[in-house]
Amino acid sequence: MAKKRDNARMDANRRHVLKTAGGLVGAGALSRFAVAPAAATPTAMADAVRRFVGEAPIKNGKVKLDIPPIVENGNSVPCTVAVDSPMNAADYVKAIHVFNEKNPLPNIISVTLGPRAGRAGFSTRIRLADSQTVTAIAELSDGTFWSGAADVIVTLAACLEETTR
Repeated sequence: MAKKRDNARMDANRRHVLKTAGGLVGAGALSRFAVAPAAATPTAMADAVRRFVGEAPIKNGKVKLDIPPIVENGNSVPCTVAVDSPMNAADYVKAIHVFNEKNPLPNIISVTLGPRAGRAGFSTRIRLADSQTVTAIAELSDGTFWSGAADVIVTLAACLEETTR
């Protein structure tokens, strides 16, 4: 008799867990309809760049940003940044920052380097919310900043934010 009671209690607990889980899954499915693209702007990117470089001038050149001009899916975009630098104790790249115009956060990645890095560059995969310009800025040991940019057309957007209504 005690065994039947325990089984009945376990069945009731299982039903409660399943009902709760089903409700949470249903709520999650409904929240997917409240997704909107990120609302970042080129102005937000310019502000983020200024936080890193201050009032220093940014010169074009020395930075090569290799990113496909057209990507089918913005969830995984290959990105390679290379900076023309001898990478020795007197002349090296201190940092490379990659920025974008339309993702929720304008700073995609920042990489710190030193003279012992061997080469001034890196490869990674990034997410892009929409078609936009991606900019890489390198900070050199002499205090100068150099940049390179690439326009990217994204056919399937990534980086969607949930909005609450």
